[in-house]
Amino acid sequence: MKTWELLHEVDTQRKEIALTFDDGPCPIYTPQIVSLLAEVSGKGTFFMIGEEMEAHSDVVRSVVDAGHEIGNHTFSHPALTNLSVEQCRAELERTDALIHELTGRRPLVFRPPYMAYNEEVGNISLEAGYRAIGAVNGEARDWDQPGVGHIVEKSMETTRSGSILLFHDGWGDRSQTVEAVGVLLRAWSEQGYRFVTVSELLADR
Repeated sequence: MKTWELLHEVDTQRKEIALTFDDGPCPIYTPQIVSLLAEVSGKGTFFMIGEEMEAHSDVVRSVVDAGHEIGNHTFSHPALTNLSVEQCRAELERTDALIHELTGRRPLVFRPPYMAYNEEVGNISLEAGYRAIGAVNGEARDWDQPGVGHIVEKSMETTRSGSILLFHDGWGDRSQTVEAVGVLLRAWSEQGYRFVTVSELLADR
C-alpha cells in the first residue's frame, strides 16, 4: 500500500530529468516554454491552475497537442493545509474534472501550491489516485525573479538523473524563467540528458 510522500526525484539509471512548470497556463510564457522544449525534442509537465485553465483553454489544448503532460495544481491556488478536508478535496476534484473536460485525459500527478503538504493533504491526494510531486531545485526560486544566473546556477547544482525541476510559466513576469530554461535545456542537452514528463520518469517506480 502506498503511503503519502512528496516526490522530489526518482532513483533511475537512465539519464532523464523532468522539467515542470507551475501556475499556468499563460498565453505569453507557456507557448515560449513549449517552443524551447521542442528545440531539444523534450517533454514537460505543466501543473496548471483551474482558474487559469478556464481563462486560457486554447493554451491548455496546445500544450497537450504538443505531447506534454498536464498536472493538477488546484483550482484557485490555496495553501491546502489551511483548508478543511472537504475544501481540499473540492480543489482537486474541480480541477481534475476541468482537465478531463479540456484534454480528454485524467491527470496522474499533483503538486500542492506553495509545497504546503501534510498527512491529511497526502491522504486526500492518494485517494484521488495522484502522485504528489515536489522538486529538487527549490533554491532557484524562479518565482521571485532572482536573476537568470541564479536560476541557472541553483538548478544546475541540484540536477542528476531522475531529478524533478520546478519552474513557473504563470502568475506574473516569467521572462527570467524563460531565458533561464533556454540556457538550462541547452546545457543539459550537451550533458546527454533527455527531458521527459513526470509520469514517464515515474514509470519504473
